[in-house]
Amino acid sequence: MKIAVIAHIRHPIAEPFMGGMEAHCRMLCDGLRQAGHEVTLFASGRSCDRDLVAICDAPYDDVLPWRIWRGTPQLAAFQKDAFRFAWSRVLSGGFDVVHNNSLFPDIISWAVRDAVPCVTSQHVPPFGSMRDAVESAAQADCVQQTVTSAHQMTLWNARSRWNMAVVHNGVRTDRWLPRRNIGKYFVWVGRITPNKGTSLAVRAARKAGLPLHIYGPVEDAGYFASEVEPFLSQDIQYHGHVRLETLSPVVAQARGVLVTPLWDEPFGLVAAEALACGTPVCAFDNGALSEVVGECGYIVSARDVDALAAAMHKIDAIDRNSCRQRALRHFSSDAMVAGYERAYDRARCVTRGAAPCHAARTFASSQSRTAALLA
Repeated sequence: MKIAVIAHIRHPIAEPFMGGMEAHCRMLCDGLRQAGHEVTLFASGRSCDRDLVAICDAPYDDVLPWRIWRGTPQLAAFQKDAFRFAWSRVLSGGFDVVHNNSLFPDIISWAVRDAVPCVTSQHVPPFGSMRDAVESAAQADCVQQTVTSAHQMTLWNARSRWNMAVVHNGVRTDRWLPRRNIGKYFVWVGRITPNKGTSLAVRAARKAGLPLHIYGPVEDAGYFASEVEPFLSQDIQYHGHVRLETLSPVVAQARGVLVTPLWDEPFGLVAAEALACGTPVCAFDNGALSEVVGECGYIVSARDVDALAAAMHKIDAIDRNSCRQRALRHFSSDAMVAGYERAYDRARCVTRGAAPCHAARTFASSQSRTAALLA
């Protein structure tokens, strides 16, 4: 298939990734190509991809930082201009299906309007305008939705779930690999911001008397300065924001990984990456973390620092090979791509040996008309 992937444009799709959405988008494009598909990535400037169409000169956090411009007409206009440009290229590009990875609700409405086969990945809990767009598209077979966990599915109402399926995020199990010589330290990875709970991981490590290595970008400088930096020491260390090849062996040789979300975590990519390395996880019970970790770690009540510290001392009871096997079974790139391929087939209304449905034929006709008009 010829697939258009439309990315979220807050940050570039480039290493070191700012967060899980950017890492997911990179792996999505790579995984689809490995499966034999032709992929064009529509993303912000400074993104890295062999078939990139830059839909804005720079990611919007460089131009209109989200922490300042969130909810403003200026930021809304910036995004709409970028995604309108992407959509015009989609309509004239001869694509079989669009993978909407953008969190921009209008793309769903445009897909319904133009009868474009489209699969939208819902990476966060439903918000107002997105819920409205999904509900409005509920009867359009050419528009499908995926959520990252069974837990996330429960947050959508019955009408929204009409064209929705669970596709777990995948991880590069060929790059997140087990290592020998396991150390005594724990690792925390993520954006350093209040809803990721970095400070609670620090408190748990101090209470447990165990070393903790922290990795990730400082998204909230005030939070880092007041809640994390004062407690850095020989045992509690911050190592900055690093690329996968640097981070993977550190995670693989860790005694365990701490995952401390204070929001409804839609998946928990850090936990899945840890399991792929054979490293068990201690996590707060928020969102889908228990679904991802399973029996390969300890899940404690959110914000319960005492319970998290106690879990750290029990982590050696978890079999590291079982962690790796869980990741291979449930969270590999191949498993994720196969899930998306099923969603693409539903959006295109194609089954083995069957002809495309009316919506797909309409899209092909619409492409021809639009291409002629643009010419």
